[in-house]
Amino acid sequence: MSTLASAEAKAQLAPRGVLRAAINMANFLLVTGRDAAGDPLGVAPDMAQSVAQRLGVPLTLVPFKSPGELADQAGRDVWDIGLIGAEPQRAATIAFTHAYVEIEATYLVPAGSPIRTLAEVDRPGIRVSVTQRSAYGLWLERNVKHAALVWSNSLDGAFERFVAEKLEALAGLRPRLQTDLEKLPGARILAGQFSAVQQAIGTARSNVEAARFLSVFVEEAKASGLVAGLIAKHKVQGLTVAPSA
Repeated sequence: MSTLASAEAKAQLAPRGVLRAAINMANFLLVTGRDAAGDPLGVAPDMAQSVAQRLGVPLTLVPFKSPGELADQAGRDVWDIGLIGAEPQRAATIAFTHAYVEIEATYLVPAGSPIRTLAEVDRPGIRVSVTQRSAYGLWLERNVKHAALVWSNSLDGAFERFVAEKLEALAGLRPRLQTDLEKLPGARILAGQFSAVQQAIGTARSNVEAARFLSVFVEEAKASGLVAGLIAKHKVQGLTVAPSA
């Protein structure tokens, strides 16, 4: 049975009678295009629409160029829910649900690289190209002990720097790395994952009742097949439904 939002949760999520959903436009797996009006299309916008339908209010999508910019606006009355990767650094200001989808993060290495395993990347002298404030970049920042992280402002920038500076590895989401691989003869994507980015729904930490409602909504969306159906609808490769909490 679908859980209805309490009056308090609805008031926290849609105080003006409209749900404002922040969308990370940099995630090409969750945002796969735009409609004729220029609004985002994809799994994340459809998840936001499902939340709005459950609340019984209209939806307004608020697009952001990057997850970092989206997270910066938490609690500033710019958006009511945000759909981005759940990372500890962001959880200081955002109350996250458990993930609704996961995306593998791994490394690409250039032609002729002696690196064969994920563990071999985190060694002295290894330089890894990373996109600033990405969910996997935040994970690497917390966990890499020996390799040097070389930061860029965008996915394209990280790829270009990896090539131009002849860096030892490029970190990224597996589907994006598959695209990059096509431009680099002899390059390889390492087997396995160093992290699975947990894509979740968040709201301001002060919205306690709203956070409870969203957590239940996400678990129901996974169990009912809604999330799997959205992945199939948008024909997205590289997304998997996250395990139940």
